Amino acid sequence: MQNTDTTLKLRLWTVEEYHRMAEAGIFGADERVELLEGNIIWMIAKGTAHRSAVGRTDYLLKNRLGNRAWVSIQEPIKLNEQSEPEPDIAVVKVDPLDYADHHPTPPEVYLIIEVANSSLKLDCETKAKAYSKAGIADYWVLDVVNRQLHVFREPTQDGYQSQVVLKENATISPLEFPDLRIVVLEMLPPMHQPQNT
Repeated sequence: MQNTDTTLKLRLWTVEEYHRMAEAGIFGADERVELLEGNIIWMIAKGTAHRSAVGRTDYLLKNRLGNRAWVSIQEPIKLNEQSEPEPDIAVVKVDPLDYADHHPTPPEVYLIIEVANSSLKLDCETKAKAYSKAGIADYWVLDVVNRQLHVFREPTQDGYQSQVVLKENATISPLEFPDLRIVVLEMLPPMHQPQNT
């Protein structure tokens, strides 16, 4: 009688092996993966509101900043030896080598923006503390659910000393680019308009 058990045994990976695979280019540049309990999994697709906000903010910043800074989307930022997050948007110094030899570090970062759909607590607490500890001077969390912007400034080792919440009709300027005036609404996805039937 033939064995009909088709259960597969999975090989579990260590963090060190996972990093070596990433360095070897096994994952595509546009693939978003993470290691969870030894399993390499593709990250859940971002919701449409999140994707829309990231796209709108990227377009807005690139158009208004021109060649004064480089805008990266979901690319690594090396905060320290223990932290290498991939913020939704990072505005960094222009590098002649396009960061071919390293990921941007805190002295090269002008602004970090995280877009929060279901991650508001994580972005405003855990990530804010990590960014503050690393000395990121200007950190924004765009809340697409409540349609507002959390602005974190004055970093210390214990967290940001300044946090302001702006409504969608408020205007903000990045610290490094005070001439750049952005209405929060410009970064948010458009409100859904019901179809007339």
